[in-house]
Amino acid sequence: MIYFGKYLKDYLEYNNMSQSEFAIRMGITQKHMNELINGKTNITLEMAANIERLTGIEAGFILRIENTRKMKEKILEEYSDIVNLKTKLLKEYYISELKKNKWVQFKDETDTLQIAIDILDFLKIKDFNVIPKLQEQVLFKKTGNDFNKIALWISHCDEVAKEQKLNEYYSHNLLFLLKDLKEYAYNNKEINIEEIRNLFNVYGIYFACEKALVGTKIRGCFKVKGNHPAIYVTDNYAGKDSFYFEIFHELGHCKSDYNEGKNKVIIDGNEKKEKRADEFALNIMIDSEIWKKILETKLDVNKIEEISKNNKIPMSFIVGRLAKMKYIKYTSKLYRDNYKK
Repeated sequence: MIYFGKYLKDYLEYNNMSQSEFAIRMGITQKHMNELINGKTNITLEMAANIERLTGIEAGFILRIENTRKMKEKILEEYSDIVNLKTKLLKEYYISELKKNKWVQFKDETDTLQIAIDILDFLKIKDFNVIPKLQEQVLFKKTGNDFNKIALWISHCDEVAKEQKLNEYYSHNLLFLLKDLKEYAYNNKEINIEEIRNLFNVYGIYFACEKALVGTKIRGCFKVKGNHPAIYVTDNYAGKDSFYFEIFHELGHCKSDYNEGKNKVIIDGNEKKEKRADEFALNIMIDSEIWKKILETKLDVNKIEEISKNNKIPMSFIVGRLAKMKYIKYTSKLYRDNYKK
């Protein structure tokens, strides 16, 4: 295990200085010097500052080396041996997927303890014992969900959001964003994530659309970072209508559950919250009165297209809901001709 004493020993040898002379210059005993060289003593901030003054080695570097050593010792103590730790990491933290997706830049893939630290840094937690407490801050249906996968996905989305530059957020921004998103959806057949993200950022909201880890049953979540809402969705949507439904669903949480989002990550709220967010999304996509008019057409294509044009509602929104509610089949000509429009 690497500790700072090894670096200090190399420095002294390179500069032809004995350990006893350095001990005198540091004002410490020879015994303390031996412990320092052999990693048997903790280096305080004051000691790191003194070493920097005498050697030019930055105190920050010294403390980083020592903190890493302490973390590795604590992790090793908790899991008793490297084999147990490696098994846990591979089984519960999906190292190969994290590498494949380039979510985590592992500093040394041959060092299991360093891999553990890299994951802790990625999750921004002190140690793995924090995971159960972290889980308490997330509202989701536990059946069929692997929390570690969800936590890793949220952390990845947080990293994506961190690079975004936002304007200030005010509650009335939501109305303007909804208007712009509906207009954008009507005028653009294709989904351009970057352009949609820019719309969110203009109104002070973080946005990420990122692939989830294999087997993760999650479509999106809502949280508040500072005073800025954050909308995260996965990229496993079936079509244009399902993509926008998920966005509007999470924005429904933003409208109704903003204060709770300051302390919780909302993936699946209680039944009332989820029903409210669903109804909000459906009504934003197609107003309830307009939906009645659509049903009154008795699926006359020309009349439906006229309603779509007059109200600037994407045809994909209309045929998507008709298919979901089994008024038409997904294999029908009406659906196949319009599911991307």
